[in-house]
Amino acid sequence: MKKIMTLLFIGLMTISMNAQQTKEPAKPVDPNAPAFEFTSEVIDYGKIEQNANGVRVFKFKNIGKSPLNITKIQSSCGCTVPKKPTEPILPGKTGEIEVKYATNRIGGFNKTLTITSNATEPIKRIRIKGIVLKPESAVAKQKSTVSSK
Repeated sequence: MKKIMTLLFIGLMTISMNAQQTKEPAKPVDPNAPAFEFTSEVIDYGKIEQNANGVRVFKFKNIGKSPLNITKIQSSCGCTVPKKPTEPILPGKTGEIEVKYATNRIGGFNKTLTITSNATEPIKRIRIKGIVLKPESAVAKQKSTVSSK
């Protein structure tokens, strides 16, 4: 009985091991494909006042050997509006992605932009972050001016 149970156990283990999916081999990277090289993948707005200018620019270079086509840029929130380049970025040339954050919302923010392109890394993520401060009221500014005299 023990031999049968042992054989049954070994048989089940063998079947379950063979049933596991094997990982597909990674696609070979095209040596001529375009590639991103960002000046910075994170833009830190720092501390800015409410309703301040929320436009910033990500600069990048195509370090690949063929034109870089950005097909889509999606933000993690409706408060962040990206603007993608309309033309392909040729090898060795630079491009810009303009981002506008709605600075009417008070508090910290950390938003992700997902870029879809024909680059060696077809999905690229970049971020913006910062803190929008509530502007000082006229009364508070007046008090600080009076007390400093």
